[in-house]
Amino acid sequence: MVAVALTRLELGAAELRLRATRTSDADAVRRLLAIALLLEGSSREAAARATGMDRQTLRDWVHRYNAQGPSGLSDRKAPGRTPLLTPEQEEVVADWVRTGPTPEVDGVVRWRRCDLAARIEREFGVRIAVKTVGTLLGRLGFVRLSARPQHPNQDSHALEAHKKNFADLVAGAIPEHARDKPVELWWQDEARVGQQGTLTYVWAAKGSRPRRPRDLRYEWAYIFGAVCPARDVGVALVLPTVNIDMMNRHLVEISASVLPGHHAVLTLDGAGWHQDGGKLKLPDNISLLHLPPYAPELNPVENIWQFLRQNYLSNRVFPKYQDILDACCNAWNVLASTQGKIQSIATRDWAQVNL
Repeated sequence: MVAVALTRLELGAAELRLRATRTSDADAVRRLLAIALLLEGSSREAAARATGMDRQTLRDWVHRYNAQGPSGLSDRKAPGRTPLLTPEQEEVVADWVRTGPTPEVDGVVRWRRCDLAARIEREFGVRIAVKTVGTLLGRLGFVRLSARPQHPNQDSHALEAHKKNFADLVAGAIPEHARDKPVELWWQDEARVGQQGTLTYVWAAKGSRPRRPRDLRYEWAYIFGAVCPARDVGVALVLPTVNIDMMNRHLVEISASVLPGHHAVLTLDGAGWHQDGGKLKLPDNISLLHLPPYAPELNPVENIWQFLRQNYLSNRVFPKYQDILDACCNAWNVLASTQGKIQSIATRDWAQVNL
């Protein structure tokens, strides 16, 4: 066998050794050092033995080095299987998932992987395994999430306008006497907690149907909660019902938690006991800003309730009313005492206002 001559000589042995120290690919390092040994005058047999390969393998790498230089000494990635769907077809599938199925056409109200596989075959003539559909969805950036309820009368344009114009809405809510004061942004809502509790996701063996206790009685309490994400603080009362008198009590507690000399803009929904009328006693250091109708997702306190239910208030039975009160107080106190938790859950990029 005739040895293949090194014809690419623009890099010397020292340069190749330097490149080897900067390469994380161990195989490429061995090949760089083998070429360096050849440039330094070592025999093919000695260079091959020193770098853990036979002479034929070294000959092949000399061919690659002559043709492509140092970059040719790295292993080429295998091209893999040809994708079943083109990028354009994958984008169509992503649109299907984003818009959801049409029950009259697709026969289902939510997409399952088998439904998407059937539609892909129907639309594109490509048969794809159900498991592969899951892999495709993951690559397109989709995961399985629990859906939020949406009121049929919700105005999506009003939601976007509220977020876009939030700074102006806050400024408009500040009364004249507080124009020169620092502003705190607070959010308020109520949650009902009781014996007819909720169940939440739990870890369980694959294929099992885990069981958790759920009461069927009718004792309730209400958490009136308010948070200021920027300060990472919250104020809550656990009360027996919801009405204007209970709201007035909560407003007193919120007012006491606003920093001295500051003014709070309290964002909340349009419930009857949230309206600034004759019976609602609004403290001087608080102004109200109401959300658009049917838009609970704009209120980050909704996510506070979700966190409390999933971690402290679900999958349990409350034998008596006092147990409900104790559970609600304990859940809120844990939330309020965990540094950064309120800020993490309730901060919204669109609600960052500098006034």
